[in-house]
Amino acid sequence: MVRVHVLACVAGVAALACGNDETTVNASATAGGAGGAGGAPVTASTRFAFGSCMRQDLPKPVLDLAVASAPDLFIFLGDNIYGDTDDMAVLQAKYDQQAASPEFQRLHDAMPIIATWDDHDYGRNDAGSEYPFKAESKEIFLDFWEEPASSERRTRDGVYTSYLFEEEGGTVQVILLDTRWFRDPLDANTGAGKNDYQPTSDTTRTMLGDEQWTWLEAELGVAADVRIIGTSIQFGHEYNGWESWTNMPHERQHLVDVVRAAGAEGTIFVSGDVHWGELSRYEPDAGYPLYDLTSSGITETWPTIEPNENRVGMPVPENNYGFVEIHWSDGTIVLGIVDANGTERIRHEIPAGELR
Repeated sequence: MVRVHVLACVAGVAALACGNDETTVNASATAGGAGGAGGAPVTASTRFAFGSCMRQDLPKPVLDLAVASAPDLFIFLGDNIYGDTDDMAVLQAKYDQQAASPEFQRLHDAMPIIATWDDHDYGRNDAGSEYPFKAESKEIFLDFWEEPASSERRTRDGVYTSYLFEEEGGTVQVILLDTRWFRDPLDANTGAGKNDYQPTSDTTRTMLGDEQWTWLEAELGVAADVRIIGTSIQFGHEYNGWESWTNMPHERQHLVDVVRAAGAEGTIFVSGDVHWGELSRYEPDAGYPLYDLTSSGITETWPTIEPNENRVGMPVPENNYGFVEIHWSDGTIVLGIVDANGTERIRHEIPAGELR
């Protein structure tokens, strides 16, 4: 395990790309974090912000709102640019345009950042393992986020990774999945479903691939009080015909099974992709409920919000960012969505003991 203090990693464009799995940091001591820098007291809570779906050619006021909230970390969950090209020079130019964005630069100056990708920064809309330029796209992605040359992300397939944050009150593990590199084709909607896709009955199809599944099982065995699993596509919602884990029901169940088999308590999901914000509460047949907090998009919206029987409260159609706040004194976890006006539209408190 590589142990790195975040302050050693914030000088570059991307603030937290500091080594191999697991990278261990003290989030409260980071510049811009709630605990302050330079030996300021450790706070009694940890706050991680996140978002997705961010065009490089549009204003991003949501990022300034996230900075003002002083989280300890920001997680980008994919569609961090809209590349959508087989031309790697075009893809690089779009990353360069994103890097030049004033709001993006202010976020980078304020806090550490980690990231995974989704289809539009991967290279093609809804693409999976078949995308022919994924290796070239991966190098551009890792260079943009200033992943160290020694990182295991540089030497293995995909961009999945994990981080371990040690706080005075407990430990948070953040796992970022790659739902693109290994993903088998989805079943197009032939009339049995809705929108673009329908759930497959082919249980040989994979979302994560054998290599990533094996890695994930090992990661879930790492000791942590709270686990945040970042998936670029939604996990806990009701099937709606767009890209999500619901299109491979056997793979969604497998993810539930590996979380349960590991005894991984305190696990929540964060996701993006759909261009609206919402909180889903998915209740498998056994074990505690699995919350999936979706924040999308930083610049993008969608004309129609799909029904979701797992939804808690109301959806957020406006641009937004999400947050996960852990209160160590009583074990409460707060999940929230903040809209482009700075209004907290979703706030759900999970009491200690519910995720056990």
